[in-house]
Amino acid sequence: MPADHPAVTPAPRGRRRSVGAVRSEASAAAILDAAEAILGEGGTAGFTIEAVARRARAGKQTIYRWWPNRAALLLDVYHRQKGADGVGYAGGSADDLARFVRDLWAFWRDTPAGRGFALVVAESQTDPAAAAALKDYFAQRRLDFAAAVAPPDADPEAVGVVHDLMTGFNLGRLLTGRIDDDPATIAAVARLLADALDRAGGVRPGSPSP
Repeated sequence: MPADHPAVTPAPRGRRRSVGAVRSEASAAAILDAAEAILGEGGTAGFTIEAVARRARAGKQTIYRWWPNRAALLLDVYHRQKGADGVGYAGGSADDLARFVRDLWAFWRDTPAGRGFALVVAESQTDPAAAAALKDYFAQRRLDFAAAVAPPDADPEAVGVVHDLMTGFNLGRLLTGRIDDDPATIAAVARLLADALDRAGGVRPGSPSP
Protein backbone atom coordinates (compact mmCIF):
# COMPACT_ATOMS: atom_id res chain seq x y z
CA MET A 1 0.00 0.00 0.00
CA PRO A 2 1.46 3.45 -0.87
CA ALA A 3 2.92 5.39 2.06
CA ASP A 4 0.47 8.26 1.61
CA HIS A 5 -2.47 5.89 2.12
CA PRO A 6 -1.95 4.38 5.59
CA ALA A 7 -4.00 1.39 6.58
CA VAL A 8 -7.24 2.12 8.40
CA THR A 9 -8.34 -0.33 11.07
CA PRO A 10 -12.01 -1.15 10.52
CA ALA A 11 -14.39 -0.31 13.34
CA PRO A 12 -15.46 -3.40 15.31
CA ARG A 13 -18.62 -4.98 13.95
CA GLY A 14 -21.72 -3.57 15.57
CA ARG A 15 -19.99 -0.52 17.07
CA ARG A 16 -20.71 3.02 15.94
CA ARG A 17 -17.64 4.65 14.42
CA SER A 18 -16.30 7.71 16.22
CA VAL A 19 -16.23 10.99 14.34
CA GLY A 20 -13.47 12.43 16.49
CA ALA A 21 -13.94 15.49 18.66
CA VAL A 22 -16.91 16.73 16.62
CA ARG A 23 -20.09 15.69 18.35
CA SER A 24 -22.39 13.69 16.10
CA GLU A 25 -25.99 14.47 16.98
CA ALA A 26 -27.09 11.02 15.83
CA SER A 27 -24.50 9.32 18.04
CA ALA A 28 -25.31 11.61 20.97
CA ALA A 29 -29.02 10.83 20.60
CA ALA A 30 -28.28 7.09 20.51
CA ILE A 31 -26.24 7.39 23.71
CA LEU A 32 -28.97 9.39 25.44
CA ASP A 33 -31.59 6.87 24.27
CA ALA A 34 -29.49 4.05 25.72
CA ALA A 35 -28.96 5.96 28.96
CA GLU A 36 -32.70 6.61 29.30
CA ALA A 37 -33.48 2.94 28.70
CA ILE A 38 -30.98 1.77 31.33
CA LEU A 39 -32.25 4.29 33.85
CA GLY A 40 -35.84 3.26 33.20
CA GLU A 41 -35.13 -0.46 33.46
CA GLY A 42 -32.82 -0.60 36.46
CA GLY A 43 -32.72 2.81 38.07
CA THR A 44 -29.48 4.44 39.10
CA ALA A 45 -27.94 1.22 40.44
CA GLY A 46 -27.20 -0.08 36.94
CA PHE A 47 -26.47 3.31 35.40
CA THR A 48 -22.78 3.26 34.49
CA ILE A 49 -20.81 4.60 31.55
CA GLU A 50 -19.87 1.01 30.70
CA ALA A 51 -23.51 -0.10 30.59
CA VAL A 52 -24.51 2.87 28.45
CA ALA A 53 -21.62 2.25 26.05
CA ARG A 54 -22.65 -1.39 25.59
CA ARG A 55 -26.29 -0.48 25.04
CA ALA A 56 -25.49 2.31 22.58
CA ARG A 57 -22.75 0.30 20.83
CA ALA A 58 -20.41 3.23 21.40
CA GLY A 59 -16.91 3.48 22.79
CA LYS A 60 -16.51 4.62 26.39
CA GLN A 61 -14.04 7.25 25.24
CA THR A 62 -16.69 8.72 22.94
CA ILE A 63 -19.05 9.10 25.88
CA TYR A 64 -16.36 10.56 28.09
CA ARG A 65 -15.43 13.05 25.38
CA TRP A 66 -18.97 14.47 25.44
CA TRP A 67 -19.94 13.76 29.07
CA PRO A 68 -16.94 13.90 31.42
CA ASN A 69 -18.59 11.78 34.11
CA ARG A 70 -21.71 9.82 35.02
CA ALA A 71 -23.29 12.82 36.75
CA ALA A 72 -23.09 14.95 33.60
CA LEU A 73 -24.76 12.21 31.55
CA LEU A 74 -27.45 11.70 34.19
CA LEU A 75 -28.21 15.43 34.17
CA ASP A 76 -28.58 15.46 30.39
CA VAL A 77 -30.96 12.49 30.55
CA TYR A 78 -32.86 14.21 33.35
CA HIS A 79 -33.21 17.48 31.45
CA ARG A 80 -34.19 15.71 28.24
CA GLN A 81 -36.95 13.73 29.93
CA LYS A 82 -38.11 16.73 31.95
CA GLY A 83 -38.60 18.67 28.72
CA ALA A 84 -40.40 15.75 27.10
CA ASP A 85 -42.80 15.70 30.05
CA GLY A 86 -43.49 19.42 29.65
CA VAL A 87 -41.80 20.48 32.89
CA GLY A 88 -40.38 23.94 32.19
CA TYR A 89 -40.63 27.65 32.86
CA ALA A 90 -43.82 29.02 31.31
CA GLY A 91 -43.88 32.54 32.76
CA GLY A 92 -43.31 34.55 35.90
CA SER A 93 -46.78 34.92 37.40
CA ALA A 94 -47.55 33.29 40.74
CA ASP A 95 -49.73 30.73 38.96
CA ASP A 96 -46.98 29.94 36.43
CA LEU A 97 -44.36 29.48 39.13
CA ALA A 98 -46.63 27.35 41.32
CA ARG A 99 -47.45 25.12 38.36
CA PHE A 100 -43.75 24.69 37.59
CA VAL A 101 -42.91 23.71 41.18
CA ARG A 102 -45.77 21.21 41.39
CA ASP A 103 -44.83 19.67 38.03
CA LEU A 104 -41.17 19.49 39.06
CA TRP A 105 -41.92 17.76 42.36
CA ALA A 106 -44.16 15.25 40.59
CA PHE A 107 -41.36 14.54 38.12
CA TRP A 108 -38.92 14.00 40.97
CA ARG A 109 -41.34 11.66 42.74
CA ASP A 110 -42.58 9.62 39.83
CA THR A 111 -39.80 9.11 37.29
CA PRO A 112 -36.45 7.29 37.25
CA ALA A 113 -34.84 10.43 35.83
CA GLY A 114 -36.17 12.45 38.74
CA ARG A 115 -34.66 9.99 41.18
CA GLY A 116 -31.43 10.15 39.19
CA PHE A 117 -31.35 13.90 39.71
CA ALA A 118 -31.72 13.39 43.46
CA LEU A 119 -28.71 11.05 43.34
CA VAL A 120 -26.58 13.66 41.56
CA VAL A 121 -27.55 16.27 44.17
CA ALA A 122 -26.58 13.89 46.97
CA GLU A 123 -23.30 12.87 45.30
CA SER A 124 -22.39 16.52 44.71
CA GLN A 125 -21.81 16.93 48.44
CA THR A 126 -18.79 14.61 48.38
CA ASP A 127 -17.87 14.18 44.70
CA PRO A 128 -16.20 17.21 43.03
CA ALA A 129 -17.09 15.92 39.55
CA ALA A 130 -20.78 15.70 40.42
CA ALA A 131 -20.62 19.13 42.05
CA ALA A 132 -19.08 20.63 38.90
CA ALA A 133 -21.72 19.02 36.67
CA LEU A 134 -24.51 20.30 38.91
CA LYS A 135 -23.01 23.80 38.97
CA ASP A 136 -22.95 23.90 35.16
CA TYR A 137 -26.51 22.58 35.01
CA PHE A 138 -27.88 25.25 37.34
CA ALA A 139 -25.97 28.01 35.55
CA GLN A 140 -27.79 27.11 32.33
CA ARG A 141 -31.16 26.84 34.08
CA ARG A 142 -30.59 30.34 35.51
CA LEU A 143 -30.26 31.67 31.96
CA ASP A 144 -33.34 29.71 30.83
CA PHE A 145 -35.36 31.17 33.69
CA ALA A 146 -34.41 34.74 32.82
CA ALA A 147 -35.20 34.20 29.14
CA ALA A 148 -38.64 32.78 29.96
CA VAL A 149 -39.90 35.12 32.65
CA ALA A 150 -38.11 38.49 32.50
CA PRO A 151 -38.28 41.35 29.99
CA PRO A 152 -34.99 42.54 28.47
CA ASP A 153 -34.81 45.60 30.73
CA ALA A 154 -35.10 43.62 33.97
CA ASP A 155 -32.14 43.53 36.35
CA PRO A 156 -30.46 40.24 35.32
CA GLU A 157 -28.77 39.72 38.68
CA ALA A 158 -32.03 40.26 40.56
CA VAL A 159 -33.83 37.80 38.28
CA GLY A 160 -31.00 35.32 38.84
CA VAL A 161 -31.38 35.68 42.59
CA VAL A 162 -35.10 34.87 42.28
CA HIS A 163 -34.15 31.71 40.40
CA ASP A 164 -31.66 30.84 43.13
CA LEU A 165 -34.32 31.34 45.81
CA MET A 166 -36.72 29.04 43.97
CA THR A 167 -33.97 26.46 43.44
CA GLY A 168 -33.03 26.57 47.11
CA PHE A 169 -36.64 26.02 48.16
CA ASN A 170 -37.04 23.08 45.79
CA LEU A 171 -33.75 21.43 46.73
CA GLY A 172 -34.45 21.86 50.42
CA ARG A 173 -37.71 19.98 50.01
CA LEU A 174 -36.06 17.31 47.85
CA LEU A 175 -33.20 16.64 50.25
CA THR A 176 -35.55 16.34 53.23
CA GLY A 177 -38.04 14.08 51.46
CA ARG A 178 -40.87 16.63 51.43
CA ILE A 179 -41.93 16.71 47.79
CA ASP A 180 -45.46 15.42 48.16
CA ASP A 181 -47.91 17.90 46.68
CA ASP A 182 -48.37 20.82 49.08
CA PRO A 183 -50.57 23.33 47.25
CA ALA A 184 -50.84 25.88 50.07
CA THR A 185 -47.10 26.14 50.70
CA ILE A 186 -46.26 26.12 47.00
CA ALA A 187 -48.79 28.88 46.31
CA ALA A 188 -47.40 31.02 49.14
CA VAL A 189 -43.81 30.63 47.92
CA ALA A 190 -44.86 31.29 44.32
CA ARG A 191 -46.49 34.58 45.36
CA LEU A 192 -43.28 35.67 47.08
CA LEU A 193 -41.21 34.75 44.02
CA ALA A 194 -43.58 36.54 41.64
CA ASP A 195 -43.43 39.66 43.82
CA ALA A 196 -39.63 39.51 43.78
CA LEU A 197 -39.69 39.27 39.99
CA ASP A 198 -41.91 42.34 39.83
CA ARG A 199 -39.36 44.21 41.91
CA ALA A 200 -36.61 43.04 39.56
CA GLY A 201 -38.19 44.91 36.68
CA GLY A 202 -41.35 43.20 35.55
CA VAL A 203 -42.53 39.86 34.31
CA ARG A 204 -43.38 38.65 30.86
CA PRO A 205 -45.00 35.39 29.80
CA GLY A 206 -42.62 32.98 28.14
CA SER A 207 -42.51 29.59 26.55
CA PRO A 208 -41.34 26.41 28.28
CA SER A 209 -37.59 26.03 28.43
CA PRO A 210 -36.14 23.41 26.06
